[in-house]
Amino acid sequence: MTVDTLHAATIQVLVREGLSRCTTTRIAERAGASVGSLYQYYPNRDALLAAVLEKHLEGVAAAVERACLEHRGRRLSEAASAFVVAFLAAKLRAPEEAKALYAVAEERGGAVLVARMRKRIVAAVAAMLESVSDARLDDPVTIATIALGALVGPVQGVLKEGAPAQFRRRLERELVLLVTAYFQAHAEAS
Repeated sequence: MTVDTLHAATIQVLVREGLSRCTTTRIAERAGASVGSLYQYYPNRDALLAAVLEKHLEGVAAAVERACLEHRGRRLSEAASAFVVAFLAAKLRAPEEAKALYAVAEERGGAVLVARMRKRIVAAVAAMLESVSDARLDDPVTIATIALGALVGPVQGVLKEGAPAQFRRRLERELVLLVTAYFQAHAEAS
């Protein structure tokens, strides 16, 4: 058994049975291992859940950081699009997993992990904004923070509450438009 196997089993149990029924016994059974083997890796269920959440958030932050790094020095509109597309792709890659992890984040001290991920994303976006070739923005950190918040809300809505297929299909296009216009409004004002 590996850590990846435990993480996959944890996600499967969370998705199928929810947080309240996600026990170490069920996780170990799903992973094809004994509970004792699970405890060799994690001291308890909460530690395992935190590790799974952290891995998910790390993936989201890393995807946005890569996109922002690749789009430094480009035009503002390209930077905006890259940020939105990377964030949505990472968050919506496995929607059931992301949805299940919201419960973990809300109930198991995930706020610290989420804050760490947001800080990394804001830093990456701000650095990208500082480097765009065709504009200067007055306060890249604040602008990046607000832009991230503008993405998080709709994505949470899609994941937690569901959304009609038509809405999901338009989500990327609409959020690119929103973030691009927001960035450009600040470039014009500076």
